Amino acid sequence: MTRQELIQQIKQKRSFLCVGLDTDPKKLPACVFDLHNPIFEFNKAIIDATAPYFAFYEAYGVDGLMAFEGTIDYLHENYPHHLIIADAKRGDIGNTSKMYAKTFFEQYDVDALTVAPYMGEDSVTPFLGYDGKWVILLALTSNKGSQDFQLTEDKDGERLFEKVLLKSQQWGTPDNMMYVVGATQGRMFEDIRRVAPHHFLLVPGVGAQGGSLHEVCRYGMTQDCGLLVNSSRGIIYASTADDFDAVAGQKAHELQQEMAAELKKAGIV
Repeated sequence: MTRQELIQQIKQKRSFLCVGLDTDPKKLPACVFDLHNPIFEFNKAIIDATAPYFAFYEAYGVDGLMAFEGTIDYLHENYPHHLIIADAKRGDIGNTSKMYAKTFFEQYDVDALTVAPYMGEDSVTPFLGYDGKWVILLALTSNKGSQDFQLTEDKDGERLFEKVLLKSQQWGTPDNMMYVVGATQGRMFEDIRRVAPHHFLLVPGVGAQGGSLHEVCRYGMTQDCGLLVNSSRGIIYASTADDFDAVAGQKAHELQQEMAAELKKAGIV
């Protein structure tokens, strides 16, 4: 999916919602365990219930390649215009990265892959050689440990996440590279946009982690939206009853409505 196709999807659906399938068997409703493949059946039900309200889907196979591959295939067959992000956080020496890129972009045919930039250029560029595919670099995350390294400063006062943003723009462009920025970072989005004004940002942490959609939009939205906001637990685990999929659909709809209002306020739709 190209950048223009991505922007068109946002405008058409009035949504920049990414529903994250961080599927944990311990949190699944009891009714799915009577089925042949509980994780896949849960994923499928969530996809069907939330598809009308999101523009993109983050599929993360935490419990086996079978469920992961089945979920990807189901998305391709039933929702071919949705962007699929594999939140795999890859990043290794060049030859290994080439094989990871081949696996995710050729075998699974996902649209985007999260990548850790710590090992530098030769660990990232193998993922950038695929037309219509996206690399999403970890930049400023929302976990507590993000302060251990990402906010450390060099002798000139430049923080590590800023160095990642600046250096990586020599490898990729706004047409094939995004950045992960946690929603709980608040006004730090101003610093992100100062360094990377045009790149799309994948933003986890809205909802269960306490991030504010309004703040994310206020400080991070661009004239093309420039945001993909992920919500996982707040949608997929909103209910453990038999109607878990209907409740997930309602939660996705509520968040999509908030996003539509933000897009309208910004003059994008």
